[in-house]
Amino acid sequence: MKSIVCEKPYAFKMIEMEKPVPNKQEALIQIRRIGICGTDIHAFGGNQPFFSYPRILGHELSGYIEEIPENPEGLKNGDQVAIIPYLNCGKCMACSVGKTNCCKDMKVLGVHAEGGMSEWITVPYDHLVKTEGLTLDQSAMIEPLSIGAHAVRRAAIHEGEFALVIGAGPIGLGVMAFAKEKGAKVIVMDVNDERLAFARKWAKVDHTLNVLENPLDKLAELTNGDMPSVVFDATGNAKSMMNSFKYPAHGGRLIYVGLVKSDICFNDPDFHSKELTLMGSRNATRQDFNDVVDTLKNNRLDLSMYITHRAQLDELINQFEGWLAPEAKMIKAIVEM
Repeated sequence: MKSIVCEKPYAFKMIEMEKPVPNKQEALIQIRRIGICGTDIHAFGGNQPFFSYPRILGHELSGYIEEIPENPEGLKNGDQVAIIPYLNCGKCMACSVGKTNCCKDMKVLGVHAEGGMSEWITVPYDHLVKTEGLTLDQSAMIEPLSIGAHAVRRAAIHEGEFALVIGAGPIGLGVMAFAKEKGAKVIVMDVNDERLAFARKWAKVDHTLNVLENPLDKLAELTNGDMPSVVFDATGNAKSMMNSFKYPAHGGRLIYVGLVKSDICFNDPDFHSKELTLMGSRNATRQDFNDVVDTLKNNRLDLSMYITHRAQLDELINQFEGWLAPEAKMIKAIVEM
């Protein structure tokens, strides 16, 4: 079978591999769509935490079951599925309380284990989500959208409160969409005016701010002097993540959705005076996947604008770096099989 491996930073290679054979707890999946995400871009650029080379990338995946044993999920050959790419141990304390998204021995496809940038992949059948009624494109986008859904669930948003989302990339867009679903008044901050315009159009956010234009005063004005009660940083940028402590209201919450390969520091007196709650939000759970499936089935998110670039597997190597150029204006790219 054909696979694309990232041999080292800035080096993809098409290789031929043996078609995998599933064990008794696994299904064989014919991959049909692969989403390209920030993790893939950071791995390609050499700045992805928890990563080693060579590695087959790809964890935003959809396809069809080609082979599966009898299973309690009732899945069968031919079913269209999305893949939950977070391979958890099922035994650690996090897993025992349902926090499979931050398992002590987590192995994420395309990061710690070989991913889905291949014609076939084997995965545990309990990491499959049936997506009957959705398109293959929608099915592949469940994973990135579920990260936003999980962050919003972590934040316990209540209707009418101000939520600031920093970073208008694909993950931030998901955060915006699900914060809006919870009834928040959503403010988006980014350095890119085109991304801010897209957020207004796609996620129907309430306000947008350019971070270069005195955001503290504008945030205070928008929130009647109180500042947002919940702030999400979805940038994966250390400077932004440290600056984000300035923005929550007293008694507010700050949720780190983005991940950076760096230390983060903050001013403790300010943190304590506000009695802030700082949260990390990692990956997603099956509940979040199911919530996204429900949202997509009820046509509450239009992905026709969200997916901006496409390529076939054998075109990807030649097109990938071009997608990363600012002039490409990529929101989300998808590989078709």
